[in-house]
Amino acid sequence: MKVYMRPVRMISLTEPDGSARPLRFQVEGRDGITVIKIDSIISKQEEKLAGNRMLVFSCQSVIGDIQRRFELKYEITTCKWYLYKI
Repeated sequence: MKVYMRPVRMISLTEPDGSARPLRFQVEGRDGITVIKIDSIISKQEEKLAGNRMLVFSCQSVIGDIQRRFELKYEITTCKWYLYKI
């Protein structure tokens, strides 16, 4: 997997207990804006990166007719989503 750490526009579901679950996101590339629907979440972990708490989601989706795994990061203090690896 290649590391990108690129900010993305995210549609997520937030439960009453405060836990977030990503549903789909938009990423800008050479071909314009691509919308990726998240088919399954494989794992969810919490980590600290430079003192910032982040949630790391390992996900799987069909992108361009190919099943691909990728990682999304959610920065808790700033409420920003990032495409970390793909």
